Amino acid sequence: MSRNKGIIGAVVVVVIIIFIYSFQGQSPESYKAEIEKKRDAQESFMRNSNESPFVEQNIKFEGLKFYPPNQKYKIRARFTAKENPEVRELATSEGEPEEYLEYGYAIFTLDNKEQQLIILENVQEGVLFLAFADETSADETYGGGRYLELKHDGSKSILLDFNLAYNPYCAYTAGYSCPLPPKENLLTVAIRAGEKTYKEL
Repeated sequence: MSRNKGIIGAVVVVVIIIFIYSFQGQSPESYKAEIEKKRDAQESFMRNSNESPFVEQNIKFEGLKFYPPNQKYKIRARFTAKENPEVRELATSEGEPEEYLEYGYAIFTLDNKEQQLIILENVQEGVLFLAFADETSADETYGGGRYLELKHDGSKSILLDFNLAYNPYCAYTAGYSCPLPPKENLLTVAIRAGEKTYKEL
């Protein structure tokens, strides 16, 4: 009887786990496969595309380095639109500032610390732009910060998937002008997700 109860208990646990993952919409396995597929596409671009900094400057490509996919860093943040948005100038690695329009704030809690990021908009290209740095910057990740591509449907939340954080071209070679994170986007936590520092072997 106790053995049967144990089997029933195990089945219940499995059912609960399946229910939780189905409620969240994605299992860890399928999420990992999705992230790895996107990283394979990123690697292929860097290795083969004429727009890649490696191909453009004829630099040997040694492969990108990433943290393992971790759903902890796929965050549904609160979104607050920027009242009276203004044009914001971001410093760049080449010194010439670039202009973006203030879009709104993403607010979330990670490792028991509340964080706030300002999201900007590249009006000419019609895309949202997020540059950030964190406690891994200049150590495990590129010191000039990393980028995230974002989409927003106008709701009061926005998805920040740091597993898709990527390096600007300046992380690989000189000769590019890369916007630096604004001071609001210097996070006080370590984001051990996404792309790591690139080092030629």
